[in-house]
Amino acid sequence: MGKGVPDERNAERLQWWLTHGQPAVRYSMMRRRAGHDYRGRCIYMVTLCVDGRRPVLGELRGPDAEHNAAWVRLSPLGERVGQCWHAIPGHYPQVRVLALQLMPDHLHGILFVTESMPRHLGQVVNGFKKGCNDAMRELSAYCGPSACNAARLWMDGYNDCILDQRGQLDVWFNYLHDNPRRLWQKRNHPEWFTSRHRITINAVNVTVMSNQYLLRAPERVAVQYTRRLTEGEIERLGDQLLQRALDGAVLVSPCISPGEKAIMRRAFDAGLPAIVLVENGFSPLGKPSGRMFDACAEERVLIVAPWEHHNERRAITREQCLQLNALAKAICEHTDQWPAIDGCADRTNDLKINN
Repeated sequence: MGKGVPDERNAERLQWWLTHGQPAVRYSMMRRRAGHDYRGRCIYMVTLCVDGRRPVLGELRGPDAEHNAAWVRLSPLGERVGQCWHAIPGHYPQVRVLALQLMPDHLHGILFVTESMPRHLGQVVNGFKKGCNDAMRELSAYCGPSACNAARLWMDGYNDCILDQRGQLDVWFNYLHDNPRRLWQKRNHPEWFTSRHRITINAVNVTVMSNQYLLRAPERVAVQYTRRLTEGEIERLGDQLLQRALDGAVLVSPCISPGEKAIMRRAFDAGLPAIVLVENGFSPLGKPSGRMFDACAEERVLIVAPWEHHNERRAITREQCLQLNALAKAICEHTDQWPAIDGCADRTNDLKINN
């Protein structure tokens, strides 16, 4: 694990946290879960970023005759990095490699620590980094100055996700496999994933992402239901709401209770438009995941976040639930003429909703 404060090339990300009033939050590539045994049996998804985010591991390519989706054509350095990753078990026999996805300027990999090992996961990652640095120096004679003439390949530290839940591993595998497609979509259509600021809903400043024109739908319907609903009641209400959505309404929900989540999941599966309110905001380089990513790409969702982004896992509070419900109600009850929304690049500036 990298030590010390991130250098000036990583300072931009660190400064983002400081300027947003969260100086106590550690830089995400340096933070570890408190109390977790990083030597014990566990499965991790590990993310490493190239120092300076230089795209030296490969080139992102679009679909072609041999590939039905976006893919990464590895550079010689990228190929050597892949070899180093798959060589980890040879140096640390307690570790199995489950997956690897190399991107032009970063990688995601899944490691399985099968039994207690004498070294911290960070030492395993550091050993892998050293092997990559050695490979980079070996390639420096012919791989080009931008790729190999650097003191190191990777940024300080690494990000780890710890397997906690049933089904989480399949989500990780899908995420790695889908990474090139997601990056291709984001690069070719940045307007779909750009955070917009200075939006005010009922005197609350929020950040929104994706299709703001959903705010102008003639009918916006709140999906807010108690946790006491039975499965039969959720099914019946879902049928009614999906019919309204098929007739042109936009469903609006913070997706808090099981009933709300089930109904909105049905709406997403049916490809219907929706406005979703979330507790966690947008990171500087982040983008939605899973079905939310595809909904953004298809411009059938608007994501509304009243609070800043955080990396740590937090349980939503009752007060936050009430605030999200109030925002959903404000969006649905607004009846005045909406201000004009100009061009995709800046179409939410000064947009206000006041009930």
